[in-house]
Amino acid sequence: MKKYSPFGLVTLILVFTFVNAFSQDTAELKKNVLEALNDGAGNASTVLLDDEGKSKCDYNMTEGKWYPYEPPWHTGQVIYALTEAYNITGNIDYLEAAKRAGDWWVSLEIKDHPKLKGMLNAIHGDYAGEVIVFATVSDGTAGLFKLYDITGDKKYADVPTRAGDWMLNNMCDLKEGVCYDNVDPKTGEVLKANSPFWPEKKNQTLYDVARPNNEGSLFLDMFKYTGNKKYKEAFITLCESLVENQGPEGLWMDFMPNHKTDGSFHPRFNLWYAESLLDGYELTGDKRYLEAAKKTALMYAKAQKKNGTIYYKNFINGEADRGSICGSSVAFSGILWIRLIEYGDGDEFADRVELSREWLLKNRYSPNHPDPNLAGAFINTRVRNKKGKIWIVNRDVGTSFAIRFLASYYRYKFGE
Repeated sequence: MKKYSPFGLVTLILVFTFVNAFSQDTAELKKNVLEALNDGAGNASTVLLDDEGKSKCDYNMTEGKWYPYEPPWHTGQVIYALTEAYNITGNIDYLEAAKRAGDWWVSLEIKDHPKLKGMLNAIHGDYAGEVIVFATVSDGTAGLFKLYDITGDKKYADVPTRAGDWMLNNMCDLKEGVCYDNVDPKTGEVLKANSPFWPEKKNQTLYDVARPNNEGSLFLDMFKYTGNKKYKEAFITLCESLVENQGPEGLWMDFMPNHKTDGSFHPRFNLWYAESLLDGYELTGDKRYLEAAKKTALMYAKAQKKNGTIYYKNFINGEADRGSICGSSVAFSGILWIRLIEYGDGDEFADRVELSREWLLKNRYSPNHPDPNLAGAFINTRVRNKKGKIWIVNRDVGTSFAIRFLASYYRYKFGE
């Protein structure tokens, strides 16, 4: 039997104690992450989707009532989240809910309009009115392609591909590096002179009615699905436009819903563009895309407060309107930071990832919450004045993006 000196024995005991404690801490963290992910996915699959399969969107907490807000986009986010939850847990209930939502989404395909055949009837609603919005479709498609990857059911890829093809042919000005935002669902006319997003603005320019619109990396997914290089070229063209139009602060202040006049920026909009640039980096290896995405990531790190909170309305000068708490931005920023770390160019974000994880685990509704509409959901508040009334809502996107983050974090942290 091997003999150890008293000093060596003490060292071995200390090492064993440390390793055991570390193992227990890791196991506890893994348990907590999975628990939060399952609670959120349970809410998404049984509460957020209505009987048709579409997202209920905004929950008015003073009324105890749901209100629609751009349902095709919100439903797309729920689908994306549920496919991620299924990939981590293997829970078939999450996949079945995602399929139900996917079936509703593809049912929006326009088949009988002479101008809009193949397009999606993706009405924005709310303040934009009854118009079809490019980004409602493009950023709503990412979950559909993921659903296709899991199920092999081609309708989940065919429908967004046909819609994307219609948009490429009718809404994109690739010479200018932009795609028009809105279509009239009655006439099929692309709105090139005036946008309902700027009702008070009489003289509108190209950047008021069109944007790079690369959210969701739709054309990249279409290329991967079909092999058609024109979709790849369109995606890269929009990536180039993003690099060219990005400001020194890492944002795209020339485009709504950022507001250049007061220096305020949207809590997720810029992250979508950065996410598409990371997709572009994966496709091409072009470091400029990685560098541009990192600028955005750094700006959102500055926007995140010491306790992990990111508010809905933030300003370039570092200030924020604290009226609404945007949990989806905490989660989405974390997703971006994890990707940068995994690409070997984001070590400075490691603490931010943990801060976001800690914030999301703390700032969620108990699965035993007395209001079943909130049970298991994540906090994402929006306070607005609407028709002379104060609206205090919890938005579904807080839960959708939290699920995505927790799935990304699980793979990043535990290698599974």
